[in-house]
Amino acid sequence: MTEALSEGKKVRVTERKFRGVTLPTAGHKVIRRVKREGHEPSIHGTKLWRSSFLIMDYLHKHPPESANAVLDAGCGWGITGIWCAKKLGASVVSLDADPAVFPYLKAVAELNKVSTTPLVRRFEALKKPQLADFDLLVAADVCFWDDLVKPVGKLIDRAIDAGVGQIVIADPERPTFHKMAEKAINRHGGDLIHWSLKGKLKATGALLVINNQ
Repeated sequence: MTEALSEGKKVRVTERKFRGVTLPTAGHKVIRRVKREGHEPSIHGTKLWRSSFLIMDYLHKHPPESANAVLDAGCGWGITGIWCAKKLGASVVSLDADPAVFPYLKAVAELNKVSTTPLVRRFEALKKPQLADFDLLVAADVCFWDDLVKPVGKLIDRAIDAGVGQIVIADPERPTFHKMAEKAINRHGGDLIHWSLKGKLKATGALLVINNQ
């Protein structure tokens, strides 16, 4: 956990600000409270992943044409969707296969004075009629295993067919992500963009951006 000096004393930093939202660390009181309640995520939903910050920064600099309804797929603690709700005024569905992440998401959303709609579902179970409700699909750090390459790719296929206007997926450039992104670009077009953040909050990775308008 990051520490800072204040009047000669070490002060534990439990939150940061980025692009207008509050980012709690694992030591923040709201996160500690959820942990004490016994919620234990099982699919890497244990913190805010930095790839989410890449999406937030990209969308801040390149606002989507339409973001009334946003799907945050594989949301974890949900900061990408929370940012979309707060800064884009979007109605957000936060989807994850692990129900244990949602108490953390709710705590982070309340910290930012917004709310999103939780949905416990795997990518494979999200069908085209449901995807047709969304203007924008965002996902961060969702292609970390070999057996996720196909489900993420198929989710993109269905989203394109359903008319989702834009898809933005971020990753710290794992080989599995690049495999998925190459196949998606070959099928649908799009761009693979290296993106990095400097300053107090550092992050680096790649964004798969597909415009379907």
